Amino acid sequence: MAPHRKSRPPSSLGLRTPALATAALTSVALLSQTAEASPAAEPRPSTEEVQKKIDDLYQQAGTATEKYNAAKEKTTKQRKRVATLLDDVAQRTEKLNSAREALGSFAAAQYRTGASAPDSASLLLADNPQDYFDQTQLMNRLTARQKQAVDEYVTQRATTSKKRQEASEGLETLTTTQSTLKTSKADVQRKLAEARELLSKLTAEEKARLAAIERKKQEEARRKADELARQQAADAERRRQEAATQGTGAGTGAGTGTGSVPGSDSASSTKAAKALAFARAQIGKPYVWGASGPGSYDCSGLTQAAWKAAGVTLPRTTWDQVDTGTTVSVDRAQPGDLVFFYDDISHVGIYIGDGMMIHAPKPGAYVREESIYYMPIHSVVRPG
Repeated sequence: MAPHRKSRPPSSLGLRTPALATAALTSVALLSQTAEASPAAEPRPSTEEVQKKIDDLYQQAGTATEKYNAAKEKTTKQRKRVATLLDDVAQRTEKLNSAREALGSFAAAQYRTGASAPDSASLLLADNPQDYFDQTQLMNRLTARQKQAVDEYVTQRATTSKKRQEASEGLETLTTTQSTLKTSKADVQRKLAEARELLSKLTAEEKARLAAIERKKQEEARRKADELARQQAADAERRRQEAATQGTGAGTGAGTGTGSVPGSDSASSTKAAKALAFARAQIGKPYVWGASGPGSYDCSGLTQAAWKAAGVTLPRTTWDQVDTGTTVSVDRAQPGDLVFFYDDISHVGIYIGDGMMIHAPKPGAYVREESIYYMPIHSVVRPG
């Protein structure tokens, strides 16, 4: 009988050879290390993606700037209104005190003479003095001078109460507009800080690439401007020929796109010329968000100041300026017209002809001439 052989106990991994067990342990260790390893870093964005991000941040900062301008304008107006209301309350309170003193003097005089006097304490403390008199029928017992004093007191008390309520509501509105102003300011600063941070992380090679992208963008925008100038010149020539055929001489110079102000005899053209002359004089001054001159400007601050120099008052923000005047097509744009950009109408420039404009571009830049096709056009408006 063959001797009984004890079976070899299986390995803890269920493997029959040391080599396989070692391989399995190695695999487990590698899997464990892989699971514990930090996730791979996100791929670095391309230069084009960085450029787009920066452009988007500047546009968002422009939108926030217009919100800031609107809140600042509203805050300024509301602050003046509240100051007027508080002055009015002070004057009304003084008159109320005088009326109260006059009413009290009558009561004191009657008390000294022993005459029947109205309950002046109840009157002065009553929620509604007029109701008090109506209910007690004391008015029938008062002299003409006493009635006049009572009427004056009742009127001044009611008016003062109303003015105090208006002042209180005005202060609440002022607090709200100041909060909006603060929020808009913080939003602008945050967007600009993000753009600066992106730019600071660029290598020299990436910055050179960005500069090349910018040059290409400028060249394409200028090409489109030249196309518009040729189209406008052709349209102007066609209108001149039609006018000559009809023998009217009308239509000469209108919409030439040559940089000259059309219809120079008209009052509107004279104003446009003054607005353009002012805008040209600002070229080279820095863009500063929220600024409206004289040393620096944002986009709507420049257009507002330019047309103010021509005697035309424009609102402060792009969102209000776009509703001031007549909307015209791009190909019919004339020098002095306002050109608005982006779907949210957050930027504006003043047209000078030949597809070009003067505008305050963005932080870090200066007032300059540029093609209107540098940004997506929203609309063209002729102030009037």
